[in-house]
Amino acid sequence: MSVLADKVIQCASCNTEFNFSVEEQEFYESKGFQPPRKCKPCRDTAKQNRGGGYSNFNRFGDRPQRQMYPAVCSGCGIETQVPFQPNGSKPVYCRECYQSSY
Repeated sequence: MSVLADKVIQCASCNTEFNFSVEEQEFYESKGFQPPRKCKPCRDTAKQNRGGGYSNFNRFGDRPQRQMYPAVCSGCGIETQVPFQPNGSKPVYCRECYQSSY
């Protein structure tokens, strides 16, 4: 096992040097990521240029709110809500009936 030390990397985009700390190296290694080639400002700019990364998520990282549609469960007959608009061509199940069928 190698001993890690802070590294100085030259940004592939703006040519400035930035620090790649031991903590960052450990994180990248634990996730199987390659070391960054760009500094944080250049990575942020690139992310913004390709649509903002997680722009569909709120500031807490939660999933965006789905639109729900009313339906009647084909299994038990209760009123429920589903994340798609039922068109009557297939049965629709509440969460409990759906989970018990698998």
